[in-house]
Amino acid sequence: QVQLVESGGGTVQAGGSLRLSCAASGYTSSNYYMGWFRQAPGKEREGVAVIASADGSSYYAGSVRGRFTISKDNAKNTLYLQMNSLKPEDTAMYYCAAGGIYSLLPSRFNYWGQGTQVTVSS
Repeated sequence: QVQLVESGGGTVQAGGSLRLSCAASGYTSSNYYMGWFRQAPGKEREGVAVIASADGSSYYAGSVRGRFTISKDNAKNTLYLQMNSLKPEDTAMYYCAAGGIYSLLPSRFNYWGQGTQVTVSS
């Protein structure tokens, strides 16, 4: 049973930083991908960043490239998202997900956490 548990969300002023964590367990594949997604009220879920477990390569949505960094500690089975220079438009529920495709499309991921709320005030 794959379980993903996010933490680290909160409220921060514009220009501030937050680091999200996602503790993963139960994933038996040695070659998989993990990603961060977000969903704002009234909007569709969108991909933020994805990382490959095999070589650590990563890919970002244009809206966060240069501000957010995805990383993974394989020893701790934990995924991170360092978010800097946060903007009010980054406000959303953030989810981590695991799957077998290197993609920012939510439909390509099989397993999801429950989400953690990030609110950026102006």
